[in-house]
Amino acid sequence: MKKSVMIYNPYSGKIKKKEMLQTFYDILRKYDYELEVLYTSKKKDATEIVKNLSDDIDLVISAGGDGTLNEVVSGNLQRKKRLTLANLPMGTTNDVGNMYGYTKNYVKNLELLLQGVQKNVDVCFINDTPFVYVACLGDYIDMAYNTPRNLKKKYGKIAYIMYGLKQLKHKINSYDIRYTIDHKTYEGKYSFFFITNASRVAGVDDIYYDVKLDDNMFEVAFCHVKSKAEMMKMFLLLTNMDAKEVPGITYYQTDNLEIEFLQSPKVSWCIDGEEYKSYRKKFSFRIDKHTKMMLPKENIVKLFQKEKEENK
Repeated sequence: MKKSVMIYNPYSGKIKKKEMLQTFYDILRKYDYELEVLYTSKKKDATEIVKNLSDDIDLVISAGGDGTLNEVVSGNLQRKKRLTLANLPMGTTNDVGNMYGYTKNYVKNLELLLQGVQKNVDVCFINDTPFVYVACLGDYIDMAYNTPRNLKKKYGKIAYIMYGLKQLKHKINSYDIRYTIDHKTYEGKYSFFFITNASRVAGVDDIYYDVKLDDNMFEVAFCHVKSKAEMMKMFLLLTNMDAKEVPGITYYQTDNLEIEFLQSPKVSWCIDGEEYKSYRKKFSFRIDKHTKMMLPKENIVKLFQKEKEENK
């Protein structure tokens, strides 16, 4: 039998039933996999676990939220021999899982990934830290990592709204930056920064209509708003329009980006839903294109350039 390891975050999403894990054992056995479940108990546990796994593991399943997947990918990138990964979304928002084509049913999702296909997925870096789908900075972005865990378990996605409403009294900060992209340097003043390799961010689908996970490119959106009313209008437009078309957004698609803040940001970056603390003023972004991922067949043609070309 093939060997699989499930990195299980028991704190992701709402409380799960213990019987569910036995179901996972049964399903993987049906697909000729032995399963070992390894639990995380604190941040970076998943990274350390994956980094130290045996080379003979055939499949590593990240069972948690987007942050858990980030840690699993990070651990894999630190290995000499990289392993094949899979995402079993069990968090609150599950942006990556939804983009890949998963449902809200954990058992069905496990079947979907085991019946899926293996693809090379682009992984982005901010300085030397990887992120799977988004690095963002700006006011209210901290909702992703500062919303209390007990609220997320009890209320799910609504918890983020509850936390965010408490922050609305704060003014919106903006930042003067100098940035270099495709060997050209620009200057500007912006309130929000989104560097993504995803069509879904913060629970909003189709922010970009034609994102590809194998094109060695990422999307850049710099937003300038002066008031909460402008911010709300912009986010409302994002629910109905491609971000490239929204007024107030400066958009690029590239494989290289450097940002220099003329003054240190007042808030932390958020990468894949978790806080990324840095006191630097300069940040560089790049792509690594050698992460193997088992994915459902649902959105393969939509998300991969090569699949799209082969199906023309």
